[in-house]
Amino acid sequence: MTPPLGDIAHLGHVELLTPDLDRSLEFFTDYLGLTVNGERGDSVYLRTWDDYEHHSLVLTVHETSGVRRTALRASSEEALQRRVGELEAAGHAGRWAEDEPGIGKLYVTADPDGHEHALYWETEWYRAPDDLRPGLKNQPQAKPGRGVGVRRLDHVNFLAADVAANADFQQHVLGARPTEQIRMDDGRISAKWLSFNNKSYDVVYTEDWTGSRGRLHHVAFATDTREDILRAADLALDTGVFIETGPHKHAIQQTFFLYVYEPGGNRVELCNPLTRLVLAPDWPLITWTEAERARGQAWGLKTIESFHTHGTPPTA
Repeated sequence: MTPPLGDIAHLGHVELLTPDLDRSLEFFTDYLGLTVNGERGDSVYLRTWDDYEHHSLVLTVHETSGVRRTALRASSEEALQRRVGELEAAGHAGRWAEDEPGIGKLYVTADPDGHEHALYWETEWYRAPDDLRPGLKNQPQAKPGRGVGVRRLDHVNFLAADVAANADFQQHVLGARPTEQIRMDDGRISAKWLSFNNKSYDVVYTEDWTGSRGRLHHVAFATDTREDILRAADLALDTGVFIETGPHKHAIQQTFFLYVYEPGGNRVELCNPLTRLVLAPDWPLITWTEAERARGQAWGLKTIESFHTHGTPPTA
């Protein structure tokens, strides 16, 4: 039985691993325009300008790149406890932790592929210092005067050995709603997009052709406009940021996008999906066939292989 939509309110933040913290930090602050909001041990906490919480992203020193934690905010304390109960009943028992600034207790568990998920309710609302105070009171922070100036963390795309099993975890245990998927000719699901609210997607699972578990495809940040994506491409050329593909438009979910690599080896997507919402309560799951997917991602662009997910970015 699928739990009621709404126990998980939204994607809160993501922790990325990097073997080169200084250069990764420079990428996220100078190129993307995030703001540092504290440090603890080997981790730095950063925020997008329109995030109401303490941080949107955590960068942590590690020997490889990848994703360590994906945090989801519950819609209430009662909703958090319901999801914890469902997780334990479904065989995904975790542990309670209080190990992030600005966040209360987190229930840390994992999806079937081993990606760490943390659920929480208590959070610290951000109060901008004087030098970051916005001109509009309904905005948490002034827009940055540097880089792309991404508005918010948009979604996470996980690589998975078994897409269907992980998507079922998101849907039937956490309460996400599947919106689109790719079904191959042999019947297996090779990718699936799911949402916790009216956004068309918050989490994605893409088949890992290596059969590995727990890896990252990409993390995505939303911009205000499609023009920001074009500007991001120009800025990437000016500053030496590696562009993997784009600017272009996905057929699935119709997201205008640019894929780049940050210096630590993580793929980052800049995207503009802001005008596409799933408002229908009975939204049908849209399935794309293998033949339809083979035609390309959109506008004739052939689908790129997810071959590079760890280590340093490829060279131009």
